Amino acid sequence: MAGHSKWANIKHRKAAQDAKKGAAYQRLTKAIIAAAKAGGGDPNANFRLKVAIERARAGNVPMDNIERAIKRGTGEIEGAVYEEVTYEGYGPAGVAIMVEAMTDNRNRTAAEIRSIFTKGGGAIGEAGCVAWNFDRKGLVKVDASGVDEASLLDVAAEAGAEDMQLEGDVFEIYCDPSVMSEVGEAIKNAGYTVSNMEIAMIPKNTVTISTKEEAAKVLALIDKFEDHDDVQSVYSNMEIPDEILEQLDA
Repeated sequence: MAGHSKWANIKHRKAAQDAKKGAAYQRLTKAIIAAAKAGGGDPNANFRLKVAIERARAGNVPMDNIERAIKRGTGEIEGAVYEEVTYEGYGPAGVAIMVEAMTDNRNRTAAEIRSIFTKGGGAIGEAGCVAWNFDRKGLVKVDASGVDEASLLDVAAEAGAEDMQLEGDVFEIYCDPSVMSEVGEAIKNAGYTVSNMEIAMIPKNTVTISTKEEAAKVLALIDKFEDHDDVQSVYSNMEIPDEILEQLDA
């Protein structure tokens, strides 16, 4: 394991989307539904659910909403039945893109995602067309404030983590999805703050963006996906050199 990995500059996150209260509430609630559906409604036995609940509470989601989301995930109460779906395709500059969504209307969401691909200069593809270029990993995020990197690395490695990197003010710790709960719980028990836990798609090979114009097009397309109410996560294999990022910031 290394303190920083090759994956440092391959993802794009738009913090502005979390400022949209309605969209943030919906994403947090859907994360609870998905976690409860996958691992049961007891947060003491389902660490993914425990983290989803903690994130929802930090996002000021009312406790009644959280409890209803758990029961919807376990099937205890009726409501819209959400399913997790993944869309694959290519964006400008041949960038591979994977879009993960939760929807109660697969046909509607598929049509809307297809439209975003097309209008953004890309093309949606068949299942598996880009998935081969991504590894499915468990991702545990830890608040980096006041954290000794070497100590956290030791705890993570002992629990079964494979890699770790510092991304802004968060340590991102990668592991096999089958041990994600164990890694997250071990880190939390060691006194660190786990801010999120999810399954992430990590590209095996990246596409380097060579111009500011290409970068702007790809980032605009990803922004459109992330603005969609049903979208939970977007992954790509783009790599933007620092000098182009600086041009975009300017």
